[in-house]
Amino acid sequence: MNGYSEYTTKLSEKTDSGNPDQSEDSEKSSGKISELVKVALTAVVLAYLLKTFVMQPFKIPTGSMEDTLIVCDFILANKFIYGAQSPETLPFTDIAIPRFRLPAVTAPKPGDVIIFKFPNDPDIDYIKRCVALENQTVMIREKKLFIDGVLFGMDSLNPNLKHEDPDIIAFDQGYENVYPVGAGSRDNYGPVVVPPGHVFVLGDNRDRSYDSRKWGFVPVENIIGKAMIIYWS
Repeated sequence: MNGYSEYTTKLSEKTDSGNPDQSEDSEKSSGKISELVKVALTAVVLAYLLKTFVMQPFKIPTGSMEDTLIVCDFILANKFIYGAQSPETLPFTDIAIPRFRLPAVTAPKPGDVIIFKFPNDPDIDYIKRCVALENQTVMIREKKLFIDGVLFGMDSLNPNLKHEDPDIIAFDQGYENVYPVGAGSRDNYGPVVVPPGHVFVLGDNRDRSYDSRKWGFVPVENIIGKAMIIYWS
């Protein structure tokens, strides 16, 4: 009888001895899953913050910036250089939240290629070259750009600037709408003065660009960032 009890006791010990190992394995597995979830969430948060405040990828949709940027180029925009803005809504929702803007490293300058929210439809992002700042006077004569009466020097330094159309449209013979009304034509425009808090932008493909000559000035608050590099072409 004692032998049977001893055998039963040892058998129970052997049976129970496997449970702690299984429990440990289960805890280790749960711990690994938990760590992976934490890493994934951290990566998502960091990626969101990076895209919101540091840099953001964009794809070039049109040929208005040829040959500086061509259709389907993928670029990175530096957002913090002009002072990145916080989101308008909570992530993944339509709930509006108060916005703030980080301090800018520098202000936009003539010659910068900038990404901005299209003034006539803020849901659309545009990319153009900033050529004039507030209170500056823009004038185009025979396709040549003048800022404050001086030939725009950045054009002469831009090997990618082009005019595809050899025809020069006279001031009073424009067949396209210009802004403001009566400001002239695509090739003979202005003079117009950039209002405070705005910039004037043009495409590098001057004859094929829908820009400030057509729809007006860009509010500085609409500027998202500065084109930095082409990471895929």
